[in-house]
Amino acid sequence: MKNPIKYICVLIALLLGGVNVLAGDFVTVKDGQFYLKGKPYHYVGTNMWSAVIMASEGRGGNRKALCRELDNLKRLGVTNIRILVGAEGPEGLPSHIKPVLQIAPGVYNDTILQGMDYLLVQMEKRGLKGVFYLTNAWEWSGGYSAYLEWAGYGKAVIPSIDGYSAYVNQVKNFVTSDKAKEMFYNHVRHIVSRVNTINGKPYSESPAIMAWQVCNEPRAFSKEGLPALCDFLITTARIIKGVDKNHLVSTGSEGLVGFEMQLDWWTRLHSAPEFDYACIHLWPATWRWVERDKVFSDVAMAAEKSSEYIHQHYAAIHPYSKPLVLEEFGYHRDGFLFDPGSSTIARDTYYFHILNGMLESGELAGCNFWAWSGDARPKNLWWHEWDDYCGDPAQEEQGLYSVFSNDRSTIKLIKDKAKKITKKYNR
Repeated sequence: MKNPIKYICVLIALLLGGVNVLAGDFVTVKDGQFYLKGKPYHYVGTNMWSAVIMASEGRGGNRKALCRELDNLKRLGVTNIRILVGAEGPEGLPSHIKPVLQIAPGVYNDTILQGMDYLLVQMEKRGLKGVFYLTNAWEWSGGYSAYLEWAGYGKAVIPSIDGYSAYVNQVKNFVTSDKAKEMFYNHVRHIVSRVNTINGKPYSESPAIMAWQVCNEPRAFSKEGLPALCDFLITTARIIKGVDKNHLVSTGSEGLVGFEMQLDWWTRLHSAPEFDYACIHLWPATWRWVERDKVFSDVAMAAEKSSEYIHQHYAAIHPYSKPLVLEEFGYHRDGFLFDPGSSTIARDTYYFHILNGMLESGELAGCNFWAWSGDARPKNLWWHEWDDYCGDPAQEEQGLYSVFSNDRSTIKLIKDKAKKITKKYNR
């Protein structure tokens, strides 16, 4: 035995269960900074919500395409991918992705779960990190609506059919419904405690997971519901940390916009010890900072407002020594077009502003653009069953925010800035 002392230490650690011998493989936080393998960790990442489905061997799965996209992203220096664990609710609803992971409370499509197993293995091989969100406030993957339907609140409301006000009137009940939340908590326990069927490794030991995220863009959908929203998010984080002590936990919040314009509530939540870092999103067009017919002319204003939004949240969370991540940002193609290959001058200008700001200001520890489509190509303006999965989910025009493999100027920009950010910070 070459090193008996090391052997004894490892054995004691395993017996006590208090020390993880793979700790260096996990992203950690110290003094407001991400660390990986003992070095600072800043990253340029993307969103690829469909990765788990693509990794499956069932309907919608395409493992060859998935591996090609992972390789392409790594070559660009895009090392972090934000991913949906899976959809909930019945299949066949308008504006809803498929296939669905959780068909009914506690009833799962095992093919999708095995897809996540495969995805984690492939990400581990490439040294990629993922942020996996466990549900959604929006209808395109079920989320709040599915749990409320299962809890007896009636059929899920579809905003594109029933109207946004009707949607809000239904989903605002989620954060106060004990029955709906308990079904979600059970889902969280089921996913986070899973053991990978390919390598026999518990998810809690996978270095491919940077963080579990409670929800994509969690909202209370009313000012009165903000205390219940915070309680829901903190309770979920405690459940996750009770099962998995290795990985970070985050909220998935948009920031001020997702908190009814109440920054103090966002700050109070993200300063809680249950969350390891803070996050925000930026959507200039959705938030009406720019008009659809002024994508090009208004890009300077969008950039200025975005900088203000980032700084506002950085200033609020900085005293609590937590990193800030911009985990969603996007901008339209010129002329509000959707076709791959159409001009992206305005989008490139906006991306440059965000990435260069991250490089120079140091306020952001990471950012994930929305979204990577790679070699996928939209066959229809709106997603039809078993079309390619683009970065745009089913309720949006296909190509709306997608970065395709032939968007050469955008890709060159991303690659260049990712390299500079890595060189400057990850030492």
